[in-house]
Amino acid sequence: MNPIHVIVAEDEPLLLRTLASQIQRTDALFQVVHAAGDGESVLRFMEGVQVPDILFTDIHMPVLDGIGLIRAVERDYPAVKKIVISGYSEFEYAHQALKMNVIDYLLKPLKIRELESLLSRLKTTIDSERAALKSPSVLAGRQYSAEEIVRTVADFIKNNYSQELSLEEIARQFNVNASHLSKIFLKYSGEAPSKYIMSLRINEAKQLLSLKKGLSVKEIGEAVGYPDPYYFSRIFKQSTGMTPTEYRSRLP
Repeated sequence: MNPIHVIVAEDEPLLLRTLASQIQRTDALFQVVHAAGDGESVLRFMEGVQVPDILFTDIHMPVLDGIGLIRAVERDYPAVKKIVISGYSEFEYAHQALKMNVIDYLLKPLKIRELESLLSRLKTTIDSERAALKSPSVLAGRQYSAEEIVRTVADFIKNNYSQELSLEEIARQFNVNASHLSKIFLKYSGEAPSKYIMSLRINEAKQLLSLKKGLSVKEIGEAVGYPDPYYFSRIFKQSTGMTPTEYRSRLP
């Protein structure tokens, strides 16, 4: 069986190191590919480096908390299995997270037997899902190679990136498992589907900021698929180092 990749988000350094170590000691198949103290750095890693199989996240973290992280991961990487780490006082937050397809939650202080039991269940689930992917995917009534699927999906995204898109919705369009699609897209295109969508949107936003002076930043955000102007501004700055307003002000 191929390695099971895990990301851990926890703002207590000792607990972060302990949990990452315990996960890897439980079974050699589990590999912690990233450990972070805030949700924002987790999203950057997932957008630019690797989408994991499993995410463990604390609730209270700086920059972007666990609820915000879970919401973003559920939107852009729905195949990732999400686990919440919480204290008794945070049960209401954990309950809220469970509504966003969180599989389970672990209470602090963590009990090693509970972690081992959870990892065992996750391993069985992921093994079954991977086995189901061994049969070729089908598009339009015939078998396509992984590379053909990626090219077809990339064309679909190019034509629809201004609409609300999620990995799960795209996968359904092409009768492909979302986790499998994410992995082959990263392999053959060099970036995750969400990163590809974001790049298309930001490049189009740059064009509109330059050529459509009469459009407001909010209108441009809506035109490229970001109806929330605050989220649009944050993503734009993350990509370019400037807000849309700053970018426009520097244009000749």
